Amino acid sequence: MTTTSPAAASRVGTLALTGLAPLVWGSTYAVTSEFLPADRPMFTAMMRALPAGLVLLALTRALPHGRWIWRTVVLGVLNFGAFFPLLFLAAYRLPGGVAAVLGAAAPMFAVVLTGLLLRERPSGRKLLAGVIGIVGVSLVVLRATAALDLIGVLAGLAGAASMAAATVLAGRWGRPEGVGPLTVTGWQLTVGGLVLLPLALVTEGAPPALDGAAVGGYLYLGAIGTAAAYAVWFRGLARVAATSVAFLGLLSPLSAAVIGWAWLGQALTPLQLLGMAIALGGTLLGQTGGRRAPTAAPAPAAVSALRAA
Repeated sequence: MTTTSPAAASRVGTLALTGLAPLVWGSTYAVTSEFLPADRPMFTAMMRALPAGLVLLALTRALPHGRWIWRTVVLGVLNFGAFFPLLFLAAYRLPGGVAAVLGAAAPMFAVVLTGLLLRERPSGRKLLAGVIGIVGVSLVVLRATAALDLIGVLAGLAGAASMAAATVLAGRWGRPEGVGPLTVTGWQLTVGGLVLLPLALVTEGAPPALDGAAVGGYLYLGAIGTAAAYAVWFRGLARVAATSVAFLGLLSPLSAAVIGWAWLGQALTPLQLLGMAIALGGTLLGQTGGRRAPTAAPAPAAVSALRAA
């Protein structure tokens, strides 16, 4: 009879909780298409970040200090100030399936950046898991009629790279001692939102008129899809290796496909179900190997994005 060590059980529990974040992010596609104003990616990105960040700042009543000022700026820009507009730009210019496949490249970027930034040699198992994940997501979301747009493709890849860089750096830096994930989330959302505010005004002009459905959509994306989901994500990054967390992002397009089937009446073919199984296999394979993340206690030496998401 085999027994599971407390450390292993804790890691599995952390991964399961962290995996809820990308499952929630998968609802972004449906909420955006059904409730939010069309052709306003910058405004949508700003509304997803800044109000939630300001609310969390008011609740936690803490500000970064010392080296955490510039670290927060870097992570806030990567996780939100850059990732959000790139995500929505890709979503508006590309079929959802193409955008999702580009986003699925984030774990591969994370593996490579871990080697470059942390001087850790990428393992063949992680690289294989990344390829498997991309193949699985492609089977789930790609269509034969999918059209490519160069700006959209570049935005999708840049967004995946931004999220991956934020994930790797957050895993390396952890959190300041005594500071919780909600506080860190509030810092980064506020930074990202302040970056996005002038961009939205310059590129899209005055805010659009919002009906009740749009207000509800933004409230959901801000409170649940951003503040709560990223707090869970950053908590996981402080406890588990960044590359392992990055592979959980593959759950987002799978969640979007299931929501599209259950809510929007979209069909799920046997090939898509096979793709889901393959992508889940890549996600599980991505949890093996790699160095364990530093714990939160000694975080000053050691949160996700763009995240990251």
